[in-house]
Amino acid sequence: MAFDVILESASIYDGAGTQPITNDIGLRGERIAAIGNLKQAEAAQRVDCRGLAACPGFVDIHSHADMTLHRENHPALLEPLVRQGITTFVGGNCGVSMAPVSREHRRHQMSFYDFFLGEDPEPLVRWNSFGELLDHYERQGMVMNAAVLAPHGMLRLDAMADRDGPPAVPELKQMKAALAECMEAGAVGLSTGLMYFPGLMSDEWELAELARVVHDYNGVFTSHLRSYNSDTLEAAIDEVLHVGREAEVPVQISHLFWIPNYPRPFDDWSKKGVKFLSALHKKRPFKMPLDFGIRPILHKLDGLIAQGAAIGIDAMPTSAGFTHLIAFFPPWSLAGGWSEIKKRLADPQTRREIRRSIEEGEPVWPHRGQDSWSMNLFKVMGWDCAYIMSVKSKKNAHLIGHGFAELADETGKHPFDVACDLLLEEEGRVLIFETATYPGDPLIEQSLRGTLLDPNVSIVTDTILLGFGMPSHLFYDCYPKFLGEYARERGELSLTEAIRKCTSLPTRQLRIASRGMIREGWFADLVVFDEKRIRSRSSAADPAHYPDGVRYVFINGRAVVDPDGYHPQPLAGRLIRRGH
Repeated sequence: MAFDVILESASIYDGAGTQPITNDIGLRGERIAAIGNLKQAEAAQRVDCRGLAACPGFVDIHSHADMTLHRENHPALLEPLVRQGITTFVGGNCGVSMAPVSREHRRHQMSFYDFFLGEDPEPLVRWNSFGELLDHYERQGMVMNAAVLAPHGMLRLDAMADRDGPPAVPELKQMKAALAECMEAGAVGLSTGLMYFPGLMSDEWELAELARVVHDYNGVFTSHLRSYNSDTLEAAIDEVLHVGREAEVPVQISHLFWIPNYPRPFDDWSKKGVKFLSALHKKRPFKMPLDFGIRPILHKLDGLIAQGAAIGIDAMPTSAGFTHLIAFFPPWSLAGGWSEIKKRLADPQTRREIRRSIEEGEPVWPHRGQDSWSMNLFKVMGWDCAYIMSVKSKKNAHLIGHGFAELADETGKHPFDVACDLLLEEEGRVLIFETATYPGDPLIEQSLRGTLLDPNVSIVTDTILLGFGMPSHLFYDCYPKFLGEYARERGELSLTEAIRKCTSLPTRQLRIASRGMIREGWFADLVVFDEKRIRSRSSAADPAHYPDGVRYVFINGRAVVDPDGYHPQPLAGRLIRRGH
């Protein structure tokens, strides 16, 4: 029996969490055809894996790479993902994707895209329905495997434009019908971005009604929660868990983290104290139990999962998340989309009112009040929490990587005015990193330790790369960092467990079949790496470096990465539709 490729004498980590065994792996076509002693078998290619490990390709279930996948040059843009060993991603997260697009409310939907893409999306969008978008992916070809979630934000804009409040009966009916079309076309579930416009305008009833459609198609309900701050995180989790129970659907809690909200009058002093500790840690590292706030929540979720609840969780191994700057503003100031937002920012009186709302508002649940919304990031983290990730204009490109507080000191403005002025200059196209101190702070990353090590939490990148701006270091190093730093260097979990959290756990959470483990008959998505050398070479300040230790990456049986480099053509990826 002849094989296309035989990986000889690899230390095989099968992704299931079992101990590694040394054996051969035979690939034929897109599949793993045999595992065993294949020394006498015929093969077109043999790869000597003595001293190397083989594991399933990493599966990133919280990605925004679908915002790039429609481009013809996406193999070049997404090279860093493949180079670190990612073979499959799930897009459409946080309630945003590239479809469906309606004719009636196209302007509102294009404005929504605009915040993420950083450019006019109109020339790029050559489809209307979700199915047409998926067909476009397949016709064009893909460098990686991809599944896509139906985006709640697009469905809501399609039915209601930017109107606040619950949908009327005909609007809800339209949303449910559109969601059913997405699921029929192959969406693996529904995603929500409840911290973002327009998802923040929805309520639990609306979400449960839509989740019932997801139930009918055996999909998953995923959520960027309404809040991640200490005062309202538990309520935000309870909201989506209740939706899951009402609709009887699995719930995926996206990129779980915890931001402390310090009580007045100690809030400013507390934030200064964290920065002081960060400065000390930079000189002489030390451990602090900064994950104390998330541990009771994880204990509760782990208990529910042990009782059989269909709950998934994912998290990022980084101290800095990314979002668009508009997400820092009070919900009332976002009504009407960018055309109305820029009028408010340009009006001195309204701008002062927005700043007052940020400074005086308190995070409460639910967030229907004028000043009291559940995720007031500037208030909770401070005016110096935001660093510029990308702008569109060349004029302001030199600002990338700088914080608003730093720019305020240079210009003599308040950080809020720096942010507003930049939004106006960039027509809203500003993405930012947010962090309690500075991007890449290892002290702040300790607040994620309990989450990242939890056995029910899969590892994700939550990345986007558009060909401009500064990407997150996770775009280059997420999985090598987790395996090299958390498993090998720190010994905080075994390599076997670290691999499980990056392979079979995420595929189980998102119901992706025949991927995520090394099994005969399963798809040949594999990473061959040196377990003694795999590590990140990236940093938040200098992200664009490929990791050490990754020797081969196979996608559907084809070596896309080998010691000679990156070989994206012919495109080896496949679209993963629901049920396939």
